[in-house]
Amino acid sequence: MAAVMPVNPARTVMLRAQDVRPRWYVVDAQGKVLGRLASRIATVLRGKHKPSYTPHVDDGDYVVVVNADKVRVTGKKLDQKVYRHHTLHPGGLKTEPLRKLLARRPQEVLRRAVWGMLPHNPMGRRQIKKLKIYAGPEHPHQAQKPEPLDV
Repeated sequence: MAAVMPVNPARTVMLRAQDVRPRWYVVDAQGKVLGRLASRIATVLRGKHKPSYTPHVDDGDYVVVVNADKVRVTGKKLDQKVYRHHTLHPGGLKTEPLRKLLARRPQEVLRRAVWGMLPHNPMGRRQIKKLKIYAGPEHPHQAQKPEPLDV
């Protein structure tokens, strides 16, 4: 006589794209350490903070960051960390230290930190578009009723 397999009530939930309901969060970056803030934001953008996380479905939420110009870094990173990009022309390597980039475009510093923690594929490119960064304390997303995010 064959044994009957018991039914397991704890089943894995596989989320479908039409079931996704993104939420909006707002983060005040004033005084927060850059890397720790970026890793928390990347987790929320990917949706890994939800019990319904499904790797192949974009279940992430929108994140609005204010006061990005007041983000903090530790150690000697202001002078030693260098951002590089190449213009694709001969001799076109451009470098800029963190201190100058933070003064010129503070949003870019946080965006690059978060992008480095997201998957570098089409899903990651969709997820980074859910990140809205503003240098000052104001943002135009009041209509979405963003909730404060604990960082």
